[in-house]
Amino acid sequence: MADIETGCAIVGAGPGGLMLGLLLARAGVDVTVLEKHGDFLRDFRGDTIHPSTLEIMRELGLLEGLLALPHTEAPRLHAEIGGRDITIADFSRLPTQCRFIAFMPQWEFLDYVAREAARHPNFRLIIQAEVTDIIDESVKVAGLVARTPDGDLTVRAALVVGADGRHSVVREKAGLEVESFGSPSDVLWMKLSHQPDDPPYTMGHGGPRQGFVMVDRGDYWQCGYVVRKGSFAEVKEAGLDALRAAVAQVSPLPASRMEEIRDWADVHLLSVRIDRLKRWWRPGVLCIGDAAHAMSPIGGFGVNLAIQDAVAAANILSRPLRDGTLSERDLAAVESRRSFPTKATQKLQLMMRRDRRKREGEGHGNRAETAPARSGPPAFMRWIARWPILAHLSGRLIGLGFRQEHVKAP
Repeated sequence: MADIETGCAIVGAGPGGLMLGLLLARAGVDVTVLEKHGDFLRDFRGDTIHPSTLEIMRELGLLEGLLALPHTEAPRLHAEIGGRDITIADFSRLPTQCRFIAFMPQWEFLDYVAREAARHPNFRLIIQAEVTDIIDESVKVAGLVARTPDGDLTVRAALVVGADGRHSVVREKAGLEVESFGSPSDVLWMKLSHQPDDPPYTMGHGGPRQGFVMVDRGDYWQCGYVVRKGSFAEVKEAGLDALRAAVAQVSPLPASRMEEIRDWADVHLLSVRIDRLKRWWRPGVLCIGDAAHAMSPIGGFGVNLAIQDAVAAANILSRPLRDGTLSERDLAAVESRRSFPTKATQKLQLMMRRDRRKREGEGHGNRAETAPARSGPPAFMRWIARWPILAHLSGRLIGLGFRQEHVKAP
């Protein structure tokens, strides 16, 4: 395969990478996006499209086409607390056109963004291109090397953007230092059938230690069961019947539905972690999204923070990339712009974790990590159950985040 020269090489065709590619191409920058997989068809990826992202699609003139794709809309998020249905997030008062979260299979969203980006002649998407190294010239990063079915590919670029997730090759090869804040839990994903008498909304459910979330996929539920970090081996050792019984205890669905979990191939492990880079960039390289800051799945923030990062990066970097004047100051400006919402969101998630660990540790001495937990949902759910008006505040935090980005004209 012939080598490529481009203005910006983006590693990872996820939500952040494709959105950045679309926005830079729209602004006249030559862009190449590299994706190691051959398509976007993978289950159990983040599928919550928040009002902030829907507003970006509106600003781009792409909202109508997006909402024509299969999706479900949740104007409120619910939880079951003590047998009561509680609204824990209400989006009805948001200052946006779409006052709901759209639940859409991520491959549908990515296909749509990729098609729209491909309308620009200066946009290039290369699939089955696994980045293995960067071109590090000591003073700056000058490109990357990728493995493809046709052989190794060298891409030289004014800027390499790592949008390749929490296991980012770019950040590893660039030597960017990661600060970890622990991993409180893991999530076991599974599918259960959707029946006419099932709850008519997407539900988050807090149990004694575990949590349970259901995402309406139309003909089935995508279900996430939260377990203690690193305990999947113990769960498997206890057996599938024990898992079915445990899920049935916290699920609002009939226990008989758990028989649809036929074997361990139906259970998919998501390892949860919270971390962020101490610095997001080096000369010639920048990380965004999960590559810069891995999030807990609580609140579905990850996808939408990545897209907000992409918008901020495009707003700041389009002109210097187009004019050939990209500087360290420009890269630092992206991190400065997105640092506060990242830290604030992770702080919120860590506060929720500490509250749970504190309650679980009461009466168990220093055995909080392994002892059975006391009953009760997280504190924020108890507060919302007591003062329902707080559902509008949580709706704003979840729906718009701590700093909403807007698309600037090219």
